[in-house]
Amino acid sequence: MIEWLFVPAAYLIGSVSSAIIICRLMGLPDPREQGSGNPGATNVMRIGGKKAAAATLSGDLLKGLIPVYAAHLLGVPAGLLAATGLAAFIGHLYPIFFGFKGGKGVATTIGVLLGFSWVLGIAFVATWLLMYKVGKISSLSALTAAVLAPAYAWFIVGNPVLVVAVALMTAVLLWRHKSNIQRLLAGEEKTIKS
Repeated sequence: MIEWLFVPAAYLIGSVSSAIIICRLMGLPDPREQGSGNPGATNVMRIGGKKAAAATLSGDLLKGLIPVYAAHLLGVPAGLLAATGLAAFIGHLYPIFFGFKGGKGVATTIGVLLGFSWVLGIAFVATWLLMYKVGKISSLSALTAAVLAPAYAWFIVGNPVLVVAVALMTAVLLWRHKSNIQRLLAGEEKTIKS
């Protein structure tokens, strides 16, 4: 039964908002009140530059990776591994420490996928990078990688429980990016300048 403590622990770890903490430490504006209003690496890039964005991305990725990888190392069943990953993901989206207003979940998803399988996480990142190289639009890159993630999970991991968990994260990522999707369809989504 003690293994199930991974789930609440993962939620609490996921609830630590890297964007808000990094912005406070670097004397930057609250990302929930600037730019897109999203406490994530892309918005931090807009308001604070590459270093702040890299720190935010790393923090968000690690809070998905650490609890899932720890559970993976202990050999927990697939259902518990999936629940741990989903808990970290939900913690990022709805952080208890920051008024349940979190980011969109892309970096934390990458961390969770890396915890499930390094190859799966790398496949997601490679897809993101390829799309970004072509279009320079972060949201389009993330959405493309997210849509392909369940198929990657099926072929790379093969476990139906983990595939369902990845599909659930994909569905939530699409929903969280609904405003980006609308702007993409209207040709109004902005590129990120390097």
